[in-house]
This record gives sequence, C-alpha cells and structure tokens, in this order.
Amino acid sequence: MSKESLLKNLRLATRGNYFIITINNSLENDVKMIEKLARELELDGKIKLKECTKQEDSIFLSGILKYASN
Repeated sequence: MSKESLLKNLRLATRGNYFIITINNSLENDVKMIEKLARELELDGKIKLKECTKQEDSIFLSGILKYASN
C-alpha cells in the first residue's frame, strides 16, 4: 500500500470531512506500514488523525480529511 492509495481509501470512507475506516491486514508489518503512512499523511497536512488502533486482524483509523490541502 502506498500513501496515495491510503489517502484514496480514506476519501472513499468519508462522511463530510470525517473518516472512519477499518483496514484488514495479513501481516504485522502491514499494521506498522499503514500506521507510518497515516502519520506521514498527517505530517503532510492531508489528514488530522484522531485515533489509530491496532485490532486483532485489522487497524482502525478515524480522523478528519483536510480538503483545502489537496
């Protein structure tokens, strides 16, 4: 998964400018990679991450999508 594909998935999961998404993963490295990509998007000013929770077989992300910085 790349930063662009994660951002696309977040845009598809929005309600207004809020997003809530659960991404299934197959490996522990996937969790770390998704978490890192989400943090990079936050540093880039594309999103504001409220919650990033590791679950048993997925990762839960919620936050705000910043449309003005597209």
